[in-house]
Order: sequence, then C-alpha cells, then structure tokens
Amino acid sequence: MDSFLLETLTGPRIQLRPLRASDGDALIEAAADGDLWNLPFTVVPSSETVERYIQTALAGRAAGTVMPFVIQDLASDRVLGSTRFWKIDRQNRKLEIGHTWLSASWQRTYANTETKFLMLSYAFDTLNCVRVQFTTDELNEKSRRAILRLGAKEEGVVRHERIMPDGRKRNSIRFSIIDDEWADVRRTLEERLRTSSEMLFSNTFLPIDP
Repeated sequence: MDSFLLETLTGPRIQLRPLRASDGDALIEAAADGDLWNLPFTVVPSSETVERYIQTALAGRAAGTVMPFVIQDLASDRVLGSTRFWKIDRQNRKLEIGHTWLSASWQRTYANTETKFLMLSYAFDTLNCVRVQFTTDELNEKSRRAILRLGAKEEGVVRHERIMPDGRKRNSIRFSIIDDEWADVRRTLEERLRTSSEMLFSNTFLPIDP
C-alpha cells in the first residue's frame, strides 16, 4: 500500500473518479434525488454543507488517510453519488469503504454492486490489503443487509462510534472482508454483475442493492 495513487476506477457501466473541489453542484444535484441530506443515519451534502463536505474529504486525501470518489454513470457521465476509501492504514494493509450514497433513483440497481466490486478489487488486488471493513448505523437495516450480501462478515456493535449532526450518539455495526475470503466474494460479485448485465440487455430490471 506504499503507492496509493489518485486513480480513476472504471467498470463496464460505472466510473469512480477522484473527488474534485469543483464537484459541489453535481453532488447537490445527485443528493436532491431523494432529498438524501434528510437521512438520519448518514451524512449526505446539501447546498449548505457541501463546501465543508468536500473540504473535509480533500483534507483527508492530503493527509493520506482518505481517498474520496464521485460515482459516475459512464453512459450519461452523470454523477450518481459518492464513496471513499478511508481509515487507510498502510502499515497494517487495511482500510474502510464508507461514506457511500447514491441518488434515490439509482438505489436498488447494479450501481452499488459495481461500485463495491471496483473498490474491493482495487483494495485486495492492487493495494494488497489483508482487511477491508465497513461500518453502518445500527438503524440502517437496508445498508446492513446490502453489506452482508456483498459477502462481508458481521463483527459486532461499536457503541457510540460517532456523534451525528443532530447530536445523536450513534451505535454502529462493523463488518469486514479479509484477504482469505476475497476469492469467494469476488466470484459471487462477478456472477451478480454478469446476471445484472444479461437482465439489463433483455430490458428487464433487476434490483440488486439498496
């Protein structure tokens, strides 16, 4: 993990490119699809908070502990949301995938699965990670189910793991995938993406992830 580069990760339908300071308007437009800034269990930027959201992410990138991306649809070049690698620990070859959100109309499509596949592939195959973890609010049942469907293992509750913008002391659920499990997880995700592609080309909608 010595050379954590500012890379764009590209799949068949989704591209993850490094977040830019100029992405504010695109992020607000994506978040407006569903008024996602009103969600109680995650932090999604609004017009009032997007500047600070981007500054915080870019400061983490400068410090070498965060790699923030925007999620783009390749066909339309539209920004669909955001995600990031964070808690990057090069010495112990581990990191967390988190701060992931998608426009409401892109939830329960292939977008989340392809995003996670690109990130997990980069983490394990390029960065040689031994552990990738996920953390979600104990209240966010949809996210918990989606992480389990990726093939991650639930590890337990982290009590009062963070304080939310409304002051709530959030209990979080921690999940992980380790290097010994990656081959099986990869095969499962590849099959899901292959099936979703076949259904897409047959004009049949296949819900995959929230």
